[in-house]
Amino acid sequence: MYRGSCLCGAITFVAKGAAKDPAACHCSQCRKQSGHYWAAMQVADADLEVTGDVSWYEASPMAKRGFCATCGSFLFWKGYAEPDTGIALGALDGPTGLKLERHIFTTDKGDYYDITDNVRQEEQET
Repeated sequence: MYRGSCLCGAITFVAKGAAKDPAACHCSQCRKQSGHYWAAMQVADADLEVTGDVSWYEASPMAKRGFCATCGSFLFWKGYAEPDTGIALGALDGPTGLKLERHIFTTDKGDYYDITDNVRQEEQET
């Protein structure tokens, strides 16, 4: 079980299921919204309980991004055709025991940093 919240605490969540696919996304949308790359895990929608008023931004015809309108914390990524929701790893409380499994959209990453760990990189295009 994982618990987390936004910066101001107006939105809290509990992910009761197993975390899947901890990944870092380097696409331009994630970089613009988060200020760098965005690390997230996937959780089945049925296993996610959210308290508070999540604001949603339709980032593309394929997905929306959930955030707190009070403090601006970017918390969720939801593909419209997906049974899972991406949850920001940085919003989780306490130690998680998780490790990144992959970097995605690495061809779109910012030119101001290098990916230097040994985690798999996927050269997807946005």
